[in-house]
Amino acid sequence: MGNEKGLNNTSDSEDLTDIALEPSNTVCQNCEKTHDIEFEFCPHCGQQANDKLTVGVLFYNTIANYFSFDARFFRSFIPLVFRPGLLAKRFVSGKRLMYLHPAQMYLFISVIFFFLFSFKIREYNSSFDSALKKGFETVEKDTVNTNPMDSTTINKLNETFKKQGLMSGLSDQERKELDSVFAAVSQPQNVKNNFTFGYDREKLDSLIIADAPEKEQLKAIGMEDDAGFIKKAFYRQLIKFHKNKGGGIVQALFDAIPISLFVLLPIFAMILKVFFWRRGTFAHHLVFSFYYFSFLFVTMSIVLAVNYFVVDIPDWIDWLIVMSTFFYLVFAMRTFYQQGFIISFIKASISSFIYMMFVVPVALFIVFVLAFLFY
Repeated sequence: MGNEKGLNNTSDSEDLTDIALEPSNTVCQNCEKTHDIEFEFCPHCGQQANDKLTVGVLFYNTIANYFSFDARFFRSFIPLVFRPGLLAKRFVSGKRLMYLHPAQMYLFISVIFFFLFSFKIREYNSSFDSALKKGFETVEKDTVNTNPMDSTTINKLNETFKKQGLMSGLSDQERKELDSVFAAVSQPQNVKNNFTFGYDREKLDSLIIADAPEKEQLKAIGMEDDAGFIKKAFYRQLIKFHKNKGGGIVQALFDAIPISLFVLLPIFAMILKVFFWRRGTFAHHLVFSFYYFSFLFVTMSIVLAVNYFVVDIPDWIDWLIVMSTFFYLVFAMRTFYQQGFIISFIKASISSFIYMMFVVPVALFIVFVLAFLFY
């Protein structure tokens, strides 16, 4: 009995020793500070305690760090698409940690849109470059008759006309005109496709081949000696455009669009401020604009993805979907600014008209100029 009791005591003491030896703290691999082993995240630096590096973790961390792609995105996406204006209203009211920041939402969705749009841009760029290249070349080609008739064929036609009595009623002058028609058909007609920009292209080509100084090349395309800085930059880009035969101009326009949108979006917010002067500060209207433009990018991204990867939707359906975003704007204004449907519809109509008829054309002109100057 005594021995059994002694053995039991020994066993209990070993269990207590094992429990005492179990570590209760661990060291964070990032900040090297100690914290409780049961913590999932380090209380000092916030890194996950058991952060095993895998391909999935690496991909998630990259997206999360650069685009804040986390649970807040999914929590924000549903109300953004299906409840117009609600997300902006909640963010302005103070619920800002629950949802993705409007600028981050706009940035992430715009990156997806321009990525999908780049597939189409490559097609447009290739087609436009081919058309410009043909326009820059002076080509002689048969455009009327690629298979001219020989004299034997013409004689057979004349004999057929005579047998059927088609020539009997014609005067000498009419017969001569008919012969001239046969002669024209028997010879191929050459047409020159010469694409000019108001300067002598052949002279500029010769100067470029001879590696002439830039001053002579600029003078050959019509630049005056007293031209200003902007005008000189324009003519230099024109020479570059000529050397490349227009190649890459569509890509340059595409690269300038994202920059222009950062200007167009605040202008849209300013228009909203005018129509809703007493409905919050400019920052409130900017939040609304960020979310609304994010929805526009979501809609266009879905249209592009379906057309490119699933099925080619008819153009009229594509335009109908894009135009339906106007009614999203109406309902979003009604929710965010707390006004009636009719007033929201009128203000949405006027603000959209001003934006599309005045702001967008000016912005597109600026985009074209900047794209050409930085081409």
